[in-house]
Amino acid sequence: MISKMSVGQERWTLNKCVEYAIEHNLQIKKNKYKNESNREKYKQSYRSLLPSVIATSDYATRFGRSVDPNDNSISDTSFFINNYSLEATVDLFKGFQKLNAIKASNLIYKTTEKETLQQKYLLALRVMQAFYDVQFLKGALNIAEEQTKVSQANYDLVKRKIELGVGAGADLYEAESILLTEKLNVTTTFNRLAAAKLVLIQEMNLEEATDIFLVEEITKKDELKLTKVQSDSIFKKAKDFIPTIKAHEFKIEAVKKQLAIEKGKLYPSLSLFGRYGTAYAETIKDNLGNTVSFGKQIKENAFQVVGLSLNIPISTGWATRSNIKQQKIAFLDAKNDLLIQKQILYKTIQELVLEYHALQVEYKQTIKNEEVQGLAFTIAQKRYEKGMISSIELFTAKNLFANSQNQNLQVKLKLEVNRSTLNFYQGLPVFTIGSK
Repeated sequence: MISKMSVGQERWTLNKCVEYAIEHNLQIKKNKYKNESNREKYKQSYRSLLPSVIATSDYATRFGRSVDPNDNSISDTSFFINNYSLEATVDLFKGFQKLNAIKASNLIYKTTEKETLQQKYLLALRVMQAFYDVQFLKGALNIAEEQTKVSQANYDLVKRKIELGVGAGADLYEAESILLTEKLNVTTTFNRLAAAKLVLIQEMNLEEATDIFLVEEITKKDELKLTKVQSDSIFKKAKDFIPTIKAHEFKIEAVKKQLAIEKGKLYPSLSLFGRYGTAYAETIKDNLGNTVSFGKQIKENAFQVVGLSLNIPISTGWATRSNIKQQKIAFLDAKNDLLIQKQILYKTIQELVLEYHALQVEYKQTIKNEEVQGLAFTIAQKRYEKGMISSIELFTAKNLFANSQNQNLQVKLKLEVNRSTLNFYQGLPVFTIGSK
């Protein structure tokens, strides 16, 4: 847990935000526990090859007519007996069910491992989006504050003119109205920034934090390389490493092994068993009529058994064949799920590529527009100072310039997010995310 003071002093990079979010996300922890459980099931499937050993003991008192274990005669006297046994059984053949169960459990373990990694990637992409939303609103706030400073300077200029007797009172009201509008815009943008920071804090699960300070990671205009990308080439790379695709491929193989397990139940099973046992009975007497001691009976009554057990399935009410049919359907369903995931992935990449190319065009246009509007505002500012235009005309020019700055910043950051996402789908290092 991080205190408010330490959070306030710390500056967060995008990668650091992602790492913290993954480490503290409760759903990812839940997926991790599920993965660990499946890993233990996989280990246990290997242990199932070991012999099963069972020790039994019983103590019983017989009443009424019963068989005397001493001479197999019918006795009406109550007596007690004590039996002990140790039995071991090992499967020699079971239709390869256990071997297929090992392979299936391993594939299920790998599936949940990939699903956990997929959740990490999705969280990282959400954190990246929230991170750049904060960056945009920080930039928008800076623009709004700069515009407010200009409006304040213009207001002060009009006020001095009125004091000198060369200005009109109406001009001061107009300048004040514009200044108040700009201040309101600063307040509104500040509140939007606070809301965006809250979204990032919540995605990171950053407890006891009300604010977060980010390291600016906005690429400069001359460093933002714009390249052409193609959906097919990106998809070809993405489908080979995206965890959700690999998870569905593992699911298909797991279902195939589960189908083999069901088919194995149609075969006879053969097992080897061995048993050691002994007993004590109150009715066993010596020549003098005394009950033979416990230790002597345990030794003399000992027996050993070694044998083979063959089980042949004849009829299970068609349950086994029904399960086989259901597993065949599950196999087809798993293959269809894989095709669905590939289709979703391809559509996602298509949309990202289309957006990327559109943003490239918009970005170039917003750069040009910002330059033109900046020049127009500079000219309008000089003309206003000379009294050649009204404050409304200056406000219009200033607004157009501010809007062009915001548009450029917004498109630029959208392009950053889009480009980073496409880099991710191409397998390029965007985040530092471990597979464990």
